[in-house]
Amino acid sequence: MTKQEIKQRIEKLKKEINHHRYLYHVLDKQEISDAALDSLKHELYTLEQKNPEFITKDSPTQRVGGKPLSKFKKVHHKVRMLSLEDVFSVGEFEDWETRIKKFYPSGKYEYFGELKIDGFAISLTYENGFLKTAATRGDGMVGEDVTQNIKTIESIPLKLNIHSETKINKNKNIKKYKSNVEKIIEKGTLEVRGEIYMSKKVFLEINKERKKRGEALYANPRNTAAGSVRQLDSKIAASRKLEFLAYSLVTDFGQKEHKDEHDILSVLGFKTDKDAGVFVSVKEIEKFWEDVMKKRDKLACQIDGLVISVNDNATFKKLGVVGKAPRGAVAFKFPAEEATTKVKDIVVRVGRTGALTPVAHLDTVSIGGTNVTRASLHNEDEIRRLGLKIGDTVLVQRAGDVIPKVIKVFKKLRTGNEKVFKMPKKCPICGGPIEKKDGGVVQKCINKKCSAKNKEALHHFTSKKAFDISGLGPKILDKLSDEGLISDVADIFSLEEGDLILVERFAERSASNLVEAIKDKKEITLGRFIYSLGILHIGEETSIDLAKYFTKKGKIESPMDFFNIAKKENVESLLKISDIGPKVAESIVSYFSDGHNASLLQKLDDVGIIIKSPKVSLQKQIFKDKIFILTGELKHFTRDEAKEKIRNLGGNVSSSVSKKTDFVLIGKNPGSKFKKAKNLGVKVISEIEFLKMLK
Repeated sequence: MTKQEIKQRIEKLKKEINHHRYLYHVLDKQEISDAALDSLKHELYTLEQKNPEFITKDSPTQRVGGKPLSKFKKVHHKVRMLSLEDVFSVGEFEDWETRIKKFYPSGKYEYFGELKIDGFAISLTYENGFLKTAATRGDGMVGEDVTQNIKTIESIPLKLNIHSETKINKNKNIKKYKSNVEKIIEKGTLEVRGEIYMSKKVFLEINKERKKRGEALYANPRNTAAGSVRQLDSKIAASRKLEFLAYSLVTDFGQKEHKDEHDILSVLGFKTDKDAGVFVSVKEIEKFWEDVMKKRDKLACQIDGLVISVNDNATFKKLGVVGKAPRGAVAFKFPAEEATTKVKDIVVRVGRTGALTPVAHLDTVSIGGTNVTRASLHNEDEIRRLGLKIGDTVLVQRAGDVIPKVIKVFKKLRTGNEKVFKMPKKCPICGGPIEKKDGGVVQKCINKKCSAKNKEALHHFTSKKAFDISGLGPKILDKLSDEGLISDVADIFSLEEGDLILVERFAERSASNLVEAIKDKKEITLGRFIYSLGILHIGEETSIDLAKYFTKKGKIESPMDFFNIAKKENVESLLKISDIGPKVAESIVSYFSDGHNASLLQKLDDVGIIIKSPKVSLQKQIFKDKIFILTGELKHFTRDEAKEKIRNLGGNVSSSVSKKTDFVLIGKNPGSKFKKAKNLGVKVISEIEFLKMLK
């Protein structure tokens, strides 16, 4: 190519790469695979290295700087970066609204609501369309120049353009600002503000790698993102996969509303909040707040509430500033996900595998709107790491439906009356011996007849994904065990009405119904039967995979048929099964070489358990050997119903997305598997498309 052709090729490559950057980060679309985009970037880099005279500051190859900085320069903000007042309830929000309306009665009061990202505020300044400076908030008036690090973030454009891909660009309301925007891009200064954040997925990946290397784990995504921005070496920031969400346009284009700013920002190539919108009443904002709070754990990034602003810019300006906060905006926070309380006691719980888990008994505290009295301490090593004593004041964290955990001890608040906790030398339930394997952190009761282990095994055995015995819940099982009516899972099938009537809460009629329900559940598929045994590391999907494998080895109609086939397996043979790793294989071999488990399977055989073959679909096996992933809330099926349909038609259901996945079936509010599927180029289908495939 001639020099002119090379220059033209470089410009076209930059334009194409920026086009795909915009699609991915702003419109959440992907026209080409990551590999194809990497190939375009590589070609651009190669051409620029051979022709350095054509390298420009807006080139995608210039995102990562060379030599690390010695220190950050100070930057004076032309417009002060403010913080927000917090409110935590509808009542407090109404009080805020009353105050601002009283302060400025003639204002126009409708509101713009958006997610409050738990990130790190940044101000971006562009000159003549090119990114010039990125500065931290600092004290609001003076921040630090972190441009070199911010340039590494793909969701921040290095050069501004008016993007025609977005529907917003065709918005009549925006067209009146378009000429002003174009003029300032061409010649002028433009300032954008937003939040730097790290996705939950990236945060988990980073901590996973640090754990492998034996390094201390990071506390949370926000602090990790903030620390990444303040690295003097931009290569470190680039490796952290940070993202940027724009929320404010400081430059005046004549925009009348805050909503217009979001629209303009999107046109300019910035990612904005897709959940944001205009609300005309407190009731609408309350509904928005409640809806977002319900789905916050499924969002890609951490949020801690909403930002509610007066949408009319003239009214917002008239309301002014109080201290460091604008009077016309407020942070409507979610209930705290962390709280402090005292540890009253530490009690050791014994699980169905025999694992001893210390549990903190707490003074009742409300976290995230839920009263909490227990928190997991995981194991003795974790207690030692925390330096926890009984009586300590602690910080407890709760995330979604996960069991709360103690994350910090306030040692300076000790009175001297705190007590050191020691793990028991024997099982606290049965007095049996405890074993801790070399290199492990979990201590286990090794008494096979431990009643605590049996209780957990009973709960698992009768659960929905196992024998699914209606009316036989944990409380009834515990009572039956406490009364000595059952000692293992096989005893359930020998219960008579007279046995149950002796138990408090049972009348003759309900006892009769439960006995009939138990009898009806004596037939079970092999997959469910394997799952019911509670073998360590064996979940629902692995149980189904094992059922398919063992069925090919011989006819299985009873528990002993299954045992006689399974006991012949070794680790090497089991590793040949897809998705079976060394730990799972060793667990299976260990289970079937144990005489106690052999006796249990014989007992289940004796009480008449029948292992039936799964129903064979008369339909064509349209999903033969196809691998499906399910994510999100399905409308026409339960998860189990969808899985059953897939399996009946020859397909397999997996729990993690990979390049081997054939289809990802998504419902409402899909999780991270949806994004991973898009990144890997895996075919994504809606529930409607799935229904069409079934027909």
